[in-house]
Amino acid sequence: MSTLTTPHSTQPGPAAVKTGSRLSFGKSGRKSRMDPTRNNTAAGIAAWLLALLFATPVLWMILTSFHSETDAATNPPSIAANLTLDAYKEFFGASSGVSPWPPLINSATASVLSTVLVLALAIPAAYALSIRPVKKWTDVMFFFLSTKMMPVVAAILPLYLFARTVGALDNIWFLILMYTSMNLPIAVWMMRSFLAEVPEEMLEAAQIDGASLLLILRKIIAPVAMPGIAATALICFIFSWNELLLARVLTGVVAGTAPVFLTGFVSGQGLFLAKVCAAAVVISLPVLCAGFAAQDKLVQGLSLGAVK
Repeated sequence: MSTLTTPHSTQPGPAAVKTGSRLSFGKSGRKSRMDPTRNNTAAGIAAWLLALLFATPVLWMILTSFHSETDAATNPPSIAANLTLDAYKEFFGASSGVSPWPPLINSATASVLSTVLVLALAIPAAYALSIRPVKKWTDVMFFFLSTKMMPVVAAILPLYLFARTVGALDNIWFLILMYTSMNLPIAVWMMRSFLAEVPEEMLEAAQIDGASLLLILRKIIAPVAMPGIAATALICFIFSWNELLLARVLTGVVAGTAPVFLTGFVSGQGLFLAKVCAAAVVISLPVLCAGFAAQDKLVQGLSLGAVK
């Protein structure tokens, strides 16, 4: 006797229903794949919200600088208060007669010259530690890093006593020397990682042609590592421009810098919030302009060597 066998049904059950090119599971119809467009939109909105969160204090400082001292001191502060330039006029000495230009010039001089000196010393040092490594170069790199581990406040008293002994207090050149020594370790570390990406074949070809070390540094290494050099220079410039402790202790009337001048607006009596915000906006402009001008080089330099 033959047995009749019923073939299994090949109809898709409710657990898996193929719809078009996307697979849905169950009666709820949930997709197995997420929409990439929706993910990119959500990530973009989150990035903009995060950027707005970080930019809010800066925008608030700019808005406060255009308010009067009375409106800036209200609690909660008034956003719709009348706008005025009185804080900026006070910063530029309209009533006090104290000009901010000498401190600004001192900051620019110390930042630019110290950055130039740092690059002049860091590039040959990074060349010796990356392209032509010396013996025990890791110990040398650790020594450079160890100099950044000690806080500046621990060395401020010996530096002050030394400057007073040699007559270097309130001297812009001594401040330039301090800024150079402060930024040199981090510049060597950064430049070493940048110069390590320079192809050795280019250097060997230049040496075969009889090029000297200075010619190799100037004609071959500098153009190839220009993004890294620009990134290092910008970071050293920002660190020097924003430095306060050394300038506060080692300078006075003659060599005072812009951050030291900014602290002079903080007073125990009277209102000063609008003046401080106006001074902070003006003093921040050189750093913002430098960063905006070198933003492409900064991104290339900081990402150099990240992807092989």
